[in-house]
Amino acid sequence: MKDKETREKSTAWEIISFLMYIAIVFVLTFLVIRYVGQRTEVSGASMESTLSNGDNLIVDKISYHFRAPERFDIIVFPYQYEEDTYYIKRIIGLPGEKVRIDADGVIYIDGEELVESYGKEVIAPNKLGLAQEEITLLDDEYFVLGDNRNASSDSRDPSVGNIHRKDIIGRAWMRIYPFHKIGFIRHQ
Repeated sequence: MKDKETREKSTAWEIISFLMYIAIVFVLTFLVIRYVGQRTEVSGASMESTLSNGDNLIVDKISYHFRAPERFDIIVFPYQYEEDTYYIKRIIGLPGEKVRIDADGVIYIDGEELVESYGKEVIAPNKLGLAQEEITLLDDEYFVLGDNRNASSDSRDPSVGNIHRKDIIGRAWMRIYPFHKIGFIRHQ
């Protein structure tokens, strides 16, 4: 009789332990996804050749709690007009700066030409958008562009505009798929 009670207690304890283990795994998974990092998939060609359609990334959601976003970081933020749609773009202009793109497609920050090699091509005259006039960023705003400048909906487009700091979810940290391209994302 005692053996049967011991086995029943042992089985009950194993079930409780297993359920506690599952609950802890779910809680930890939730916390990691909510506060540390999450997987996202690139849709479209706006970040070619840095990121391609179908690339799967891990987004670092914790770094910006300890430091400000920097120029050339690739960030993820929600598109304001479509639920569950997120954009991935590169930071070009920082808070307080003045951004302008001239008719030749040259980007100017505070009146000085931006030296960078991320843009896939020269920005076409019909793709200057809002940036053909000088844009002054507020203390919490960032100006972002896709690397494929002529095929990107970004801060030049009124439907995207400048990105507020509070709207930045995180920075693209690591590509995890396709497997032959696994690695950390180059920011600078």
